[in-house]
Amino acid sequence: MDIQELTVDEQTTVFTPAQLHLLKLFSFMKSEEQLDEMKQVLCDYYFKKVEEGMAELEAKGLWGREQSEAIMKEHLRTPYVY
Repeated sequence: MDIQELTVDEQTTVFTPAQLHLLKLFSFMKSEEQLDEMKQVLCDYYFKKVEEGMAELEAKGLWGREQSEAIMKEHLRTPYVY
């Protein structure tokens, strides 16, 4: 049987070890404030990873001010059709 033939009820979700760990961690959250703090911790972690990746690209000469300025000036919105 192909996965595409399965109904929603028949499909199984498989979690990675990281996802399982986070689910267990979030089960201990007792307030919205704790949840907000954990969200901020995760956002800070990924922000740091992005900064490190950008610094690596800059160190290799693959990214610089010119590319950053070009992106800031680029118009990426979907044009409206009237």
